[in-house]
Amino acid sequence: MDIRPASISDIRGIYELVKLHAELGDVLPRTQTQIAESLSDWIVGSLNDEIVACVSLLSYNKNLAEVRSLIVSAQIQGMGWGATLLEAIIEEAKKRKIPKIFALTRVEAFFKRAGFSLSDRSHFPEKIWRDCDQCPVKDNCDEIAVELQLEKTSNLYQTPEQSDTFVLHQK
Repeated sequence: MDIRPASISDIRGIYELVKLHAELGDVLPRTQTQIAESLSDWIVGSLNDEIVACVSLLSYNKNLAEVRSLIVSAQIQGMGWGATLLEAIIEEAKKRKIPKIFALTRVEAFFKRAGFSLSDRSHFPEKIWRDCDQCPVKDNCDEIAVELQLEKTSNLYQTPEQSDTFVLHQK
């Protein structure tokens, strides 16, 4: 299992994986240009020099990012690749000091095992404006919002001395 940050040579493999799963309706499509422009946000899984899994982390602002395009090829599903990718992207969010991450998913139980909790899409207007409004199934969307609080954010009305910020350490 080779899980690593994506490189320029991975763009085509990521694109092919995303294209296949977008055609199946699992994820939104991404162009090779979009992937290249956000390459530092991608983590890939490779097997025998082939991209077989991927995930990206889209930052909306310093406090919120989305786990996107979490894909594991059919031939390796159920072998822990998805959980390992999710763990890697959570670590990336922590490294970037992003206090909250979220995903829209049809596999709620998978994310719950990683510590995510149910949420509501309305909590993420950035996602709605960016992707959902243009989505062909927006009126019949069956995805569930999940979120993971990595750091407690202080109340905007508290002074720094009143804040009780802490970091949740995930395994």
